[in-house]
Amino acid sequence: MAIEYLKKGLDEKQRIEDNDKVKKIVEETLSKIESEGDKHIRELSQKFDNYSPDSFRLNEDQINQLISEVSDDDKEDIKFAQKQVRTFAEAQLKTLSEIEVETHPGVILGHKNIPVQAVGCYVPAGKFPMVASAHMSVVTASVAGVPRIVATTPPFKGKPNPAVVTAMKMGGAHEIYVLGGMQGVGAMAIGTETIKPVDMLVGPGNAFVAEAKRQLYGRVGIDLFAGPTETMVIADETVDGEICATDLLGQAEHGYNSPAVMITNSRKLAEETFKEIERILEILPTKETASTSWKDYGEIILCDTYEEMLSKANEIASEHVQVMTKKDDWFLENMTSYGALFLGTRTNVANGDKVIGTNHTLPTKKAGRYTGGLWVGKFIKTHTYQKITTDEAATLIGEYGSRLSHLEGFIGHAEQCNVRVRRYGGLNVEYGKPAKKLKIK
Repeated sequence: MAIEYLKKGLDEKQRIEDNDKVKKIVEETLSKIESEGDKHIRELSQKFDNYSPDSFRLNEDQINQLISEVSDDDKEDIKFAQKQVRTFAEAQLKTLSEIEVETHPGVILGHKNIPVQAVGCYVPAGKFPMVASAHMSVVTASVAGVPRIVATTPPFKGKPNPAVVTAMKMGGAHEIYVLGGMQGVGAMAIGTETIKPVDMLVGPGNAFVAEAKRQLYGRVGIDLFAGPTETMVIADETVDGEICATDLLGQAEHGYNSPAVMITNSRKLAEETFKEIERILEILPTKETASTSWKDYGEIILCDTYEEMLSKANEIASEHVQVMTKKDDWFLENMTSYGALFLGTRTNVANGDKVIGTNHTLPTKKAGRYTGGLWVGKFIKTHTYQKITTDEAATLIGEYGSRLSHLEGFIGHAEQCNVRVRRYGGLNVEYGKPAKKLKIK
């Protein structure tokens, strides 16, 4: 294989050092939220957002006032996006069937699907008001039937962002708080004097939000371990440098540490893309962020073959993978590690981020190797049940269970089985001994 890095980002050691600093800050913050509750939440909100209202929870009058500040055209756009998300989530929900089977006469096994009972949805808004993130978390949780949906978002320029709050309300949020960062997710997971804790946290955020979710996992469920936005463009000579550069920088503007990687088998396209990136960075309004991200985390990888491109793409396991080649369907069939695929030049990552209907909360940091992104199924818990309906089945299963428990040395387990064998089979099994042989065929 001949894989050549025409541009490489920061090495892994530098990235780990940055992460370690964040871990310590988050650990200390969550500990203080645990011990001081609302007091520390208010201190953090004042410190980071210069925001300290009478109540962080918005009441109905406040919500309606904010909704009235959003134009009718913007509301229609939000409705369209939420319809797309809702339609796809409803279709996904229909694939989650409940089952009940009789595995042996009188032995009934099944599972039922139960929504998580309280979900906290974090919607970023500190740098950019992420209206679309409300669709992805709140709407999807609503389709799943979650009975308590809590949504929180940072203040934007010192006040609640009307469009974000509108999207939360239209999406189905039952409680809306204006509370950002570590304090937002910490308050929802841990609970305070005024905020009842949730069972699960979902939604993207900055490095501190992501780390807080990681540290809170286990105390609550989370959607996935999320890091900075990642994008990958897989392209060949069928496209040009302008579209590749635009798609790379379009995601690099998310933050100063958003990896943007291009994999190609065309040196000519790689060189064109370099030039177009330089040109676009001169005119892009978000160039301060995008240029830093591209400088430190941008990569262009040159391969000889499509097989090499596929292998490298699966190794990197990027959050967003945009495929623009003459073999798009081949990549769809053979890609195994990614967050979401965007196939062909007509689509792009921004479609998925904002409107097309698939969920944009996706695995990062190679997590696509073992998990997909947020979807309606993440809000559903599949619980098994079992029942034995005949004396014969109770005896049969009890005999097997007795012997298998003894095999492992669990005598108390065996007696749970033996008492059924005695009671429902009328068999004399000595206490503390395994059932000797099957009486029922």
